[in-house]
Amino acid sequence: MNLSLNEIEVMCKRAARGAGLPWGLAEEAAAASRFLTEVALPGADMLARLLERNDRRPVAMLAPMAAEGCWRAVSGRLCPVIAGSVLSDRAAELETGAVFEMEEVDLPLLLLPFAAAAAQRLDRPVALDWPDLRLVTDGRQISVIGATKQMLRDHVPWLCCHMEAKLGRPLAPVQRGQVAEDVWAQLSAFAHRTYAPASEASRLRGAGAGLTDND
Repeated sequence: MNLSLNEIEVMCKRAARGAGLPWGLAEEAAAASRFLTEVALPGADMLARLLERNDRRPVAMLAPMAAEGCWRAVSGRLCPVIAGSVLSDRAAELETGAVFEMEEVDLPLLLLPFAAAAAQRLDRPVALDWPDLRLVTDGRQISVIGATKQMLRDHVPWLCCHMEAKLGRPLAPVQRGQVAEDVWAQLSAFAHRTYAPASEASRLRGAGAGLTDND
């Protein structure tokens, strides 16, 4: 399916909300999916897989347990959107040489947009490292060092976020996104949960003149 970036972002936000994320995190998840789509990476697919895995699970089970040291989740599977939100709040620490270390991270590519936001705020490139891969972003562009197939991993045992000296050859941007039909259907199913069921009154109003003699 060939879709506008706005269509993808709106659907992803509703889907994230339908899967139980609070509005703030749902908006961040949608923005992250759009950011990835803009450089021809499968943002919608990544989010659909994450929502399926964490459907309606409490945020506290998926968030970093402590502010200091290595970031770990109570559930043992760190959510990249929640971890990304924490990263955004603590971005200034990267400028002082801090390295954020995380363990057992699901769908790690979804952390990249948050690293990009940090890079743009600091006006310095930021890198994400996990096994066999380094992604570097200046907030607008992304370069890949290592095996590109590692970007699509469902889970990584460790991940580090830190400042980087320079950006390599960037990925090319796109104007529209490609989303597989099954992924769109999965997101639509989550989004459908946010729709209020029709009341009897609204159903009667919808029936219109069919229930009224206007002659």
